[in-house]
Amino acid sequence: RLCLQPLWDFVTAREPLIKSPFFPVLFSFTAYMVFCLPYVVLDFLSTRLPNLRRYKIQPQNYPTLGMMVPCIIQSACHHVVLIFPVTFLHWYWRPMNLPVIAPELPEVLLEVVVCLLLFDFEYFLWHLLHHKVPWLYKTFHKVHHKHVSTFALTTQYSSVGELLSLGFFAAINPVLLECHPLTEMIFFLVNIWLSVEDHSGYDLPWSTHRLVPFGLYGGAPHHDLHHLKFKSNYAPYFTHWDKLFGTFTES
Repeated sequence: RLCLQPLWDFVTAREPLIKSPFFPVLFSFTAYMVFCLPYVVLDFLSTRLPNLRRYKIQPQNYPTLGMMVPCIIQSACHHVVLIFPVTFLHWYWRPMNLPVIAPELPEVLLEVVVCLLLFDFEYFLWHLLHHKVPWLYKTFHKVHHKHVSTFALTTQYSSVGELLSLGFFAAINPVLLECHPLTEMIFFLVNIWLSVEDHSGYDLPWSTHRLVPFGLYGGAPHHDLHHLKFKSNYAPYFTHWDKLFGTFTES
């Protein structure tokens, strides 16, 4: 608790902003763009620097500015037109309570991992169902598969229905676990980062899947192969559900 209290005091000092109905949209979109930016820079640099190009999973495919701009515009529109009304209703019906005391670090780490595992399971079932039922795929998920070779800004390039359903999964898990607001914010940041890394198109030496032992975490190579092959690797992060259901393909 002593470890996280200064951070929580820093957050609560901005209580009017945190409790504003605009905060969730600003928080989500800002974090998303900040996490995408290093990979956007990498996309432009690696076309000119062979030492960087070797980390590209599909080195024959590079996004152009004309491919990136529509992704940014769509994400901004979705945040303003869709996410803001939802967060406004949430703000109206369930005002945020900011406790004085910060959570303990072990508690935060445990709950973030549990939230990730729950989200991974929910996304796996949702994703598998949308690939098995043609109507669901065409109606909701096909937009996300426009790009066979993913890049960071394709992370949120999706239909309205897909964006809202995945946003619901991410939002409901901390509520079910009764997480501290700081834990909830950290989970959202970790979830956004891992999603961007999954779609980055790069297998870097410090990528998350290289830090998690025993192949438990698939990472960017795992998800990139899903966009390339379509019929395997449905879980967004971990590999156990695909292995259990026989839909795992080694990258």
